[in-house]
Amino acid sequence: GMPYKCYHGRTGRVYNVSKRAVGVIVNKQVGNRIMEKRINVRVEHVKPSKCRQDYLDRVKRNEELKRKAKETGVRYNLKRQPEQPREAHFVRTRNNQPILVEPIPYEILA
Repeated sequence: GMPYKCYHGRTGRVYNVSKRAVGVIVNKQVGNRIMEKRINVRVEHVKPSKCRQDYLDRVKRNEELKRKAKETGVRYNLKRQPEQPREAHFVRTRNNQPILVEPIPYEILA
């Protein structure tokens, strides 16, 4: 059936497949420990994780860059880089007038 609310959005591993549902191993924090819980969930409430696809795409891209580096002799950085801060820029106000932001006054309805 529908998983309980503490399991919504969790990632798990399928360990059992039945006619209309799948058995999933999910981690749940109980007090100061993390327990492995086995829950049965209907197929409609399960979707494949996308993190594995990102990893496979990255491996494929890295292999292509390695091959390209061997041919050209140029080194490529294959490590993942964290998202960098945006470049500095000026905000022009000629055609973009600043807007005054102020709170809406509270009205007592009697």
